[in-house]
Amino acid sequence: MRSRVPKNIGGGSNMNSMIKQAQKMQDEITALQSDIEAREFSATSGGGVVEVTVTGAKNIKSLTIKPEAVDPDDVEMLQDLVVSAINEAMNEVEKVTEDEMNKITGGVALPGLF
Repeated sequence: MRSRVPKNIGGGSNMNSMIKQAQKMQDEITALQSDIEAREFSATSGGGVVEVTVTGAKNIKSLTIKPEAVDPDDVEMLQDLVVSAINEAMNEVEKVTEDEMNKITGGVALPGLF
């Protein structure tokens, strides 16, 4: 038994257009990934006594700790401030990545990206 495919449904030019759109989106996503990885994101904690700068590739670039944050009797607080600043900077990378990716994809989740 032969199946019949109605004419004018899913024509070749329509498929070519979709492929071109997908390729364009892929190119934009690749460019965005490179752009974000090259950016720097900074965050502070403890009212600015700890500052961390990370790259969009999620690598710590710098960590600044002001002297007033160093209390030999409370090292745990300093550790918490450092972790908090790093987490905030990493969250900013994620937020910017998601926001800018949504501009390209129109909010459609594409598995395997970022």
